[in-house]
Amino acid sequence: MRLSDCHNIDDFRKLAKKKLPSPIFHYIDGGSDDEITLKRNTNSFDKCDLVPNVLTDVSNVDTSTSVLGQKIDFPLFLSPTAMHQLYHHDGEKAAAVAAEKFGTFFSLSTMGTKSIEEVSNISGGPKMFQLYIHKDQGLTDNLIERCQRSGFKAMCLTVDTIVAGNRERDYRTGFTTPPKLSLSSLLSFVTHPTWTLKYLMGSKFHLANISHLTKKGSSIESSVIDYINSQFDTTMNWKHAEYAAKKWNGPFALKGIMSVEDAKRAIDIGATAIMVSNHGGRQLDGSRAPFDQLETLVDAVGDKIEIILDGGIRRGTHVLKALALGAKACSMGKAYLYALGAGGQLGVERVLEKMKDEITRGMTLMGIRNIKEFSKDKIAYR
Repeated sequence: MRLSDCHNIDDFRKLAKKKLPSPIFHYIDGGSDDEITLKRNTNSFDKCDLVPNVLTDVSNVDTSTSVLGQKIDFPLFLSPTAMHQLYHHDGEKAAAVAAEKFGTFFSLSTMGTKSIEEVSNISGGPKMFQLYIHKDQGLTDNLIERCQRSGFKAMCLTVDTIVAGNRERDYRTGFTTPPKLSLSSLLSFVTHPTWTLKYLMGSKFHLANISHLTKKGSSIESSVIDYINSQFDTTMNWKHAEYAAKKWNGPFALKGIMSVEDAKRAIDIGATAIMVSNHGGRQLDGSRAPFDQLETLVDAVGDKIEIILDGGIRRGTHVLKALALGAKACSMGKAYLYALGAGGQLGVERVLEKMKDEITRGMTLMGIRNIKEFSKDKIAYR
């Protein structure tokens, strides 16, 4: 199977599974506990149908929209995801360059393997930084200030990761950061020599923005997970979020908002957007799927704050359904990480091309000429 054989997200997933060592692939692919929420995130889109209009002039379909203070070429962007160097030796560079090429946001995670400054130099496209509140306020301030100096256009504060979720797949596969040979992972690394050689001969793995605070060569339990559990501030509250929003003083989203009460509080503290998200099914298993909660949030606050759907996106029609319910845009994480693992920058470019084509074709078939024409009457529940 080659990159040219990938025509949808499932194809990219299959190729990534073939090319990546098992611990690395399953870190992308997995969720928490029984992975009920992980499955539900995508399956929730199947509960409703699109309702097209015909005999409409669709000779000029415009997929562009504005979100987080920037105009993007289509209503889908790359959500913040950690540790890209594990999936491809180019790390965040591959996804950042691809996003710029397709005129959409690239989002850099605090847990990225390229620094804020490196990503700024790599890409001139719109960029968002994903922030966590640390126990050391000086570190939180430092990350915000570096983004301001580096020309990032937006910031999102992740609010659903006070402690790390129980990701049992990682324990079973022997996932470590950085990857190490062990009895449980040896065979997988040996049978993926291309990945292994490029990893060993490439730049040294490190979490570029916080590497001075993480233990090197340790397992997931005592490195990334330990970092989350020891450095992320479990006292984080609305005052912390308000402080971050004011200090950033620009387009600011809260990522991980699911309840109406929290959405209203987000408006009160000065957030300009919320990302309806359950962290890709990697935190609280059994929580509600973002798409299932979208309409409730739009009805409550959609006229006061931008709402971004994050989670479960696998098709352009999923994006169309979210737009019909009132989402301003959507973001995807796992979907483009499969493509990154499958083919680096070219993989991410291909998945963005496929998704944009699906969105454009879907709008054409629905008789919709621009994003503003989406409305609830374009969707029907069974």
